[in-house]
Amino acid sequence: MGGTMDGTKQRRRGNTRQRIQDVALELFAEQGYEKTSLREIAERLDVTKAALYYHFKTKEEIIVSLFEDLTKPIEELIDWGRQQPHTLATKQEIVRRYSQTLTDAAPLFQFMQENQATVRELSIGEMFKSRMLGMRDIIIDPDSELVDQVRCISALFTLHAGMFVLRDLEGDPEEKREAVLKVAVDLVTQAHQGARTSR
Repeated sequence: MGGTMDGTKQRRRGNTRQRIQDVALELFAEQGYEKTSLREIAERLDVTKAALYYHFKTKEEIIVSLFEDLTKPIEELIDWGRQQPHTLATKQEIVRRYSQTLTDAAPLFQFMQENQATVRELSIGEMFKSRMLGMRDIIIDPDSELVDQVRCISALFTLHAGMFVLRDLEGDPEEKREAVLKVAVDLVTQAHQGARTSR
């Protein structure tokens, strides 16, 4: 029996960092980033402040770590996209994967949307901007018409807007996500076809 307890403790200890991130994000959503203290995070987790300090010294460290963990797939997607041919199939796959990444990181992006002033002050604002520029560069044909470049950028914004604006619309969340994805893919397809006919 002692072995099982130790195993459970071991697993919980391994998940402590992630539990801190999840609880912090919950509290930030409930009462705002500025109004949440490390002490409150520790209390909600039922750990000492010292235990929390072992993993994170500040609230900013928690948010930055969350951002890095949850947006790592965006970096991987950008790296993958840079190695692919600039075909329509590649662009459509990039949009599909990006949609999934945004869905997986929805609580973080909701925090960013609702705490824009804080995000600008924290280092994640710049990190996010550089990732967005990376996404833009792999989805756009630099020699295409301006209107087609705008369509490609609009596809990315459509995915972002879909996360927040469509929450208030009636309907199944998965159906709404699929509808947003379809519009984004249509924009990229239209831009790609426009780029080919203008040559």
